[in-house]
Amino acid sequence: MNIAIALAAVTAIATTSGGFLAIRSKDRLHLVLGLSAGLLLGLVAFDLLPEVFELNTNAFGGVPVVSLAFVGGFLALHFAEQFFGSHEPAESDYGHDHKHSSNIAGTMGALAMGGHVFLDGIALGLAFQVSNALGFAVFIAILAHAFSDGLNTVSLLIKSGHWNKRSYLLLGLDAVMRISGAALGTYITISDPVLGLYLATFAGFVIYLATSHILPEAHSRHPSRLTMLATVIGAVAMWLIVGNIGE
Repeated sequence: MNIAIALAAVTAIATTSGGFLAIRSKDRLHLVLGLSAGLLLGLVAFDLLPEVFELNTNAFGGVPVVSLAFVGGFLALHFAEQFFGSHEPAESDYGHDHKHSSNIAGTMGALAMGGHVFLDGIALGLAFQVSNALGFAVFIAILAHAFSDGLNTVSLLIKSGHWNKRSYLLLGLDAVMRISGAALGTYITISDPVLGLYLATFAGFVIYLATSHILPEAHSRHPSRLTMLATVIGAVAMWLIVGNIGE
């Protein structure tokens, strides 16, 4: 089996594991989430952004096109969530009545999430085309936010009383979309400039998830110095990982 496809399957398992662990071990999850956010930040800063600036050196309007793709990725995921209501934090207390838990909105949210994880899989496959080092770094990033996705998805479904056969279909959709995306990303061939644009867009997704979901979730119930320390440790760990792999 291709390594990218195998690792995509691992991230799908992480989604389910994250959800069920969220139910059993909530008192320590803020530290795991803080660490995950740091890993994602480190991946983008130390690996993805330097790589995309090498892959694509074109400019538009006086700025690098990969910078525009990065911002575009961030905004695209933000707008998608506003329309479809996906990635709602499990412990959100912002006064919402969670109307998106209705069947229609829930289905749209599931489709949005499926599209998002499909793009994750493509990024994983494409990253391994560049190098094993970048591929494993992207795998760590996807693994981190796959865990967070599972935490939010499974916890919210159970708390809202919507855990049923559709819930298993949602988790199955996650697995299928990640693996199929990785398969597509492994076997398609694109030029370096286009690859740079795609990975820059993916980096925008990652930063959005880290700042708008994972960190707020980490601090929502346990705002502590330990959580902040875990985030710093995650960023430093990715710095060391990227530095050692690159040598």
